[in-house]
Amino acid sequence: MIGTAKATVFVDNERVIVTEYRFQPGQNTGWHKHGHDYVVVPLMDGKVKLETNDGTSLAEMKKGVPYFRKEGVEHDVINANDSEYAFIEIELK
Repeated sequence: MIGTAKATVFVDNERVIVTEYRFQPGQNTGWHKHGHDYVVVPLMDGKVKLETNDGTSLAEMKKGVPYFRKEGVEHDVINANDSEYAFIEIELK
């Protein structure tokens, strides 16, 4: 995963990885594939652009409203806002 977003790992143990992603406008996580189920908790309202093998879509994110995804998701996440955007990702091992 090579992206321009700032990733800060807060917890990495035998059960979970908790990472904060902070993006300036247009920054991205880089293409990656999730090896575990995960939960994302947005830290602010905003939009992210999701690029997948099936195409591109926009997702509306609401502060504090988490969502769950199963392992195997392959994508790139891009900040589609005019200002900084951030979320916490909790990956279950």
